[in-house]
Amino acid sequence: MMLFGHNDENLKLLRSKLSAKVVARGDELRLSGEELAVAEAERTFSALLASIRRGEKISLTELEHTPLETLVSDAGPVPEGAAERLPRRARPKTAGQRAYVSAIEHNEITFGVGPAGTGKTYLAVAMAVQALKERRIKRIVLTRPAVEAGEKLGFLPGDLQAKIDPYLRPLYDALYDMLDGDKSEQLFQNGTIEVAPLAFMRGRTLNDAFIILDEAQNTTPEQMKMFLTRMGFNSRVVVTGDITQTDLPQNVESGLRVAERILRGIEGIRFVTFTEADVVRHPLVARIVKAYDQYT
Repeated sequence: MMLFGHNDENLKLLRSKLSAKVVARGDELRLSGEELAVAEAERTFSALLASIRRGEKISLTELEHTPLETLVSDAGPVPEGAAERLPRRARPKTAGQRAYVSAIEHNEITFGVGPAGTGKTYLAVAMAVQALKERRIKRIVLTRPAVEAGEKLGFLPGDLQAKIDPYLRPLYDALYDMLDGDKSEQLFQNGTIEVAPLAFMRGRTLNDAFIILDEAQNTTPEQMKMFLTRMGFNSRVVVTGDITQTDLPQNVESGLRVAERILRGIEGIRFVTFTEADVVRHPLVARIVKAYDQYT
């Protein structure tokens, strides 16, 4: 059922992309045609079944936008050091997500750039939680710039924490999905997990930490430089953002865009770019992202 998709929509799409004839009989697939075409179809279905058996979801959007050769090569075994140990439901489900998890595993600084719904923040938090559980780091620091998304929120009641919490809520949501509520609260209280606005990072050096900067498209170039230079020994940094959803004033260039120009190609830093094929939310989200990309 997972392979064929709802109303066989996955199977219908795969038939249109494969040269071999594909006939479904119950829980069997019969492939016929020229030898090379049948071999290609067999590799494709075998790779997709291997992904399903690892607990990964086969996305209709990924099948639609990803070349067959990429599906086959990226659906192989996920390196045990990366995704196999991630907590709970946190598993890479697309080729882009698998590349992202591998990049975080093997690089000190990883940039995840792409549209909403691609799992940039969720998977980064999962990698951080797993590193903490395995005691490879001593704390997790989650931060994002406190920039309003096209709205003026005005005066917010409460103390400083109450004022900044609305900006940081997506980070809390990801954490609570990885950890039991009592455990999360304990880690917050003893400072093992810290969630703070970007302005609070100035002047600090963070050793033995997993540091995530979310919504990085809303940083200025100066803020991005400040953040990246907070990294200390035995630390790992993940920066996520969608360059198409910048809420900065029109005359201010995004620090994420500047960082990509300056830092791409430096050893130890990896940029992973997501596309609509990596969107794992409702299928309509991927179509919305594609429509806006074409409009702009």
